[in-house]
Amino acid sequence: MSDCCDTSSKSKTETKRKTLKHECPACHQLCLNVQTKTILHHLKEAWNYDLSDEQYFYCQTEDCDVVYFSDESNGKTLRKKDLRTAIGIKEQDNKALICYCFGVNKSKATDKNIKDFVITQTKGANCTCETTNPSGRCCLKDFPKNKQ
Repeated sequence: MSDCCDTSSKSKTETKRKTLKHECPACHQLCLNVQTKTILHHLKEAWNYDLSDEQYFYCQTEDCDVVYFSDESNGKTLRKKDLRTAIGIKEQDNKALICYCFGVNKSKATDKNIKDFVITQTKGANCTCETTNPSGRCCLKDFPKNKQ
């Protein structure tokens, strides 16, 4: 099980990877790097792709069709149509997932009990965000912010 969302300093040190940024070739927003294993998890027919040793990035811009791209000038660009997973932040439907570990969609994400459950599970290292979340990062950041 993953400890990607664990807040203890030991886990952060052990799981920390170098964060890189690169501009999306379509929307020109700066995007964070993502591991190849995350991309492979979401690709349709992953065996048809040669994801070489290039560094890949995840575009989280809502209205951009690009999801993953490499940093090479002649690199690969993977779009929503290339994936078997609907990318929740790029979808308008309230049924779109924002927490891939536990199947929480946008309409359920406002329920405090559900969010508390996800927080408890991530603290218990029961999440798999590094692979199941298309961004390769913790799903909790995608939950709506609590209004004070």
